[in-house]
Amino acid sequence: MLPPNLAAPDAAVTTWRWRTWLGLAIAGAGALILLFQVWRALRGDPVVAGALLGGSAAALATALGTLPVLLSQRLSDRVQDTLFGFGAGVMLAASAFSLVIPGLQAARAAGVFGGGPWSAGAVVGLAIVAGAVALLALDRLLPHEHFIKGREGAAARTLRRTWLFVIAIALHNLPEGLAIGVGYAGNDGLRANALAMGIAIQDVPEGLVVAAALLGAGYRRAVAVGLGIASGLVEPLGAVAGAAIVGYSAALLPWGLGFAAGAMLYVISHEIIPESHRKGHEASATAGLIVGFVLMMMLDTALG
Repeated sequence: MLPPNLAAPDAAVTTWRWRTWLGLAIAGAGALILLFQVWRALRGDPVVAGALLGGSAAALATALGTLPVLLSQRLSDRVQDTLFGFGAGVMLAASAFSLVIPGLQAARAAGVFGGGPWSAGAVVGLAIVAGAVALLALDRLLPHEHFIKGREGAAARTLRRTWLFVIAIALHNLPEGLAIGVGYAGNDGLRANALAMGIAIQDVPEGLVVAAALLGAGYRRAVAVGLGIASGLVEPLGAVAGAAIVGYSAALLPWGLGFAAGAMLYVISHEIIPESHRKGHEASATAGLIVGFVLMMMLDTALG
């Protein structure tokens, strides 16, 4: 249900309807792909099965994080900014220790462009840039609404505000799902599990912050919680897709790891850090970032 005075203009109803049906069709196609990959996993593909479980754990963590919003009116701004910083720290460490470093190792092991350190760095560097550019393109092309800057993207005014938030949340969580899937394709079980665990840990406060922000934007409590839970569902889909694509060829592994890292770095710089600093709580946000980074680093090095 929409907050008061936020319905789409009458002239845009037809456009909104066909866009809604298009979105539902895309979601249906994604669900079919996910079901096919689940079927593949159940037939004995351990990489896809692990990615599915890791992505599902992250989605469950997001859902758990939204539940306190059912009982509490809102988080303080300082707590929200600290949690944003914590999530950014976890994602930074995951990008470095679970994606970039294994990507460099995979590029050298595969002998890409000769397998030297410079060529390996070039491959992973190009993949990082490609991941960031891909997220930038989605950010510019898809209509969505940030908690900070408001509506963005082509034809944003023709969509209901609920869908704008949903698309924005999906853009935020997709790189996490891809990172989990590529991590399972490119790392041993313990390191991949550490990556999935770290992302799941930061998804708990992330789900809480998303639901609280939606509540503060005027949505009913049940709607805010429901959208917060739904925001995590893209992660198992992205995880399965990432594992399946990279799993087809070892040559794709360094590219996939770098791409996932670049996508996550874009989200950190473009979304999370600016949000955590905009209300004057930079010290709290930075403390949260450092704690998150150290926690994820310890998980990766201890379990990997």
